[in-house]
Amino acid sequence: MKKLLLLFLAVFLVAGEINSAYKNSYNYEKTGNYKDAIKALIPIYNKYPKGYTLNLRLGYLFYMNKNYKNAISYYKKASLVLPNSFEPKLGLMRAYLTIGDNQNVTNIGYSILKIDLYNYYANLYIIDSLINQKKYDDALTFVDKMLTIYPTDITYLVKLAKIYEVKNPAYAKKIYKESILILDPNNVAAKIYLNK
Repeated sequence: MKKLLLLFLAVFLVAGEINSAYKNSYNYEKTGNYKDAIKALIPIYNKYPKGYTLNLRLGYLFYMNKNYKNAISYYKKASLVLPNSFEPKLGLMRAYLTIGDNQNVTNIGYSILKIDLYNYYANLYIIDSLINQKKYDDALTFVDKMLTIYPTDITYLVKLAKIYEVKNPAYAKKIYKESILILDPNNVAAKIYLNK
């Protein structure tokens, strides 16, 4: 009975330490203090370096703190813990997109689309990568696919308009005026483009 009580106490203390670290991390994050949000989790990470949630959170926090190298490292660790999870892969795509590594964006994206053809964010990041590479026709194929199932999605409508800003500016204006501004009257991208 005494051993069981000690085990329960140990589990309770560990859970309390973990909860406290996460709570502090989230509180720092709310104020945009990503550096301290990271620091709050490091003692827990040192004890549990293979924790999926912990690596995923650190990847996100390093990304938000603009330390993309570390973000990539932690997202990769999370992906090793749960290889079938999309979350760290999407985090990797976002980090690679930010640093301009379009090849890794598309490689990871295509691996996700093999499992989930309509994954919202994988398609979105692939589109961004293709636009960055000026592969507008390829990007348009993905946008059309996604607008088939999300016909009023502002994000994808803006991607469509961005592509047509290059391919057919008159049609881009039409998309902004007749689709985007009707659904989102305060859309910043539409207002910027239409006020040029």
